Amino acid sequence: MSRHLLAINFRDPAHPEAGGAELHLEHVLLDAVRRGWRVTWLAAGFAGGTTEAEHKGIRVVRRGTWWNFNFVVPGVIAKEYSGMQAPDLIVEDINKAPCFTPWFTRVPVAVVVPHLFGTTVFREANLLIASYVLALESLIPFAYAQCRFVAISESTRDDLVARGIPVGRVTVVHCGLDHERYRHDPAVPKSAVPTLTFVGRLRRYKGLDWVLRALPGVRARVPAVRLEIIGDGPYGVALKREVQRSGLADVVEFLGQVPEADMSREKAAKHGFRISPTIHDALTLGTEKLQVAGVLCIGEHGDYPKTPDTDQTMYPRRRFFDDVVAVFRECGQVVPVFNDKHLGYRWADANAMVETARQMQIPFLAGSSLPVAWRMPPFELPRDCELEAALTIGYGGFEDYGFHALEAHQCLLERRRGGETGIAAVRALRGDMIRKSELARDWSTE
Repeated sequence: MSRHLLAINFRDPAHPEAGGAELHLEHVLLDAVRRGWRVTWLAAGFAGGTTEAEHKGIRVVRRGTWWNFNFVVPGVIAKEYSGMQAPDLIVEDINKAPCFTPWFTRVPVAVVVPHLFGTTVFREANLLIASYVLALESLIPFAYAQCRFVAISESTRDDLVARGIPVGRVTVVHCGLDHERYRHDPAVPKSAVPTLTFVGRLRRYKGLDWVLRALPGVRARVPAVRLEIIGDGPYGVALKREVQRSGLADVVEFLGQVPEADMSREKAAKHGFRISPTIHDALTLGTEKLQVAGVLCIGEHGDYPKTPDTDQTMYPRRRFFDDVVAVFRECGQVVPVFNDKHLGYRWADANAMVETARQMQIPFLAGSSLPVAWRMPPFELPRDCELEAALTIGYGGFEDYGFHALEAHQCLLERRRGGETGIAAVRALRGDMIRKSELARDWSTE
């Protein structure tokens, strides 16, 4: 029987806020899977998350919540991972707050530490929570006295040693980089102006606000300097506000996620159109007035997590809409808004968007762009014609291109007699069910 490794971390890769720590642990565990280990990842539950899942050969077990996970872990170990069910090794990733695993098991425990907060936690959380986290961290030398540590940097190692962990028990293993994917492309010319780039999650403790504070001094020495911020996170709004307050809007660009196949910069250079760092800038063109006659919201490009139960991509459609609405409120004016495809991956988002549009009297449409796309060859059914059946074939992902296929089908058939009276039902078939449905004569290839 293969050896069993239990990994403990607050989040797993499917968590909506999973970040660098989860990616780092994921690669460590995938290597264990390749070496023949049976791996279980114990994490906190989250809205829409199932209690158990599978991720690339790793069994994911979710217990408790973000707020009580470190209290739940001892009970989970006693009930599910002790006696005959005990793993051969436990790896605890001290990410946010320690769970003090060695106090509740006799199994060897190895510890991975991306970083500890220390007093910087007071910059990220309120006084009560920050004091709580700081108190938990102070117990690390006692709880993990017999454990071996892996730190991702010399600074984290020095922090652990300063707290009382023997230096001989700490090994520094730097984070790796996929040089096949992340490499300098000699075909891409160097920026025409001096450019600083930040890549990472936008959280307060990351210290990006210090970069903004230092930027005016850099600008005094290098007038043409620019700062590109690539990433997203809860501190993004405050950072953008600081950029506006400091008069750095023409120097700092928030790029968010830029896909590898991005064409916007090439097209902008060729045709001279504006690329805005924020929705506010796009709608106001950097002024205090609304400068557009309509808004097309396409919140579909980027790398976002999936809902664990329905496998829907958690695109930021609601956030985009809320940012648009915030500009409308600020400018005291509304214009029509078109939302590409469906309104959101959860009912609460869609309902809130519709209610906001109704309250603010925003002309609001949503759907596929295919009904108004070119048809090759040109085709349109005669109005009030009679049809026996119609078949539309689509391709690509079920959520996005399935939506395109459905609305392309609908826009053509609405011209039939009684075509705009509504739809009685929609039945979705996947895999073998498609062929079984044909054999049952639900549809025909003829």
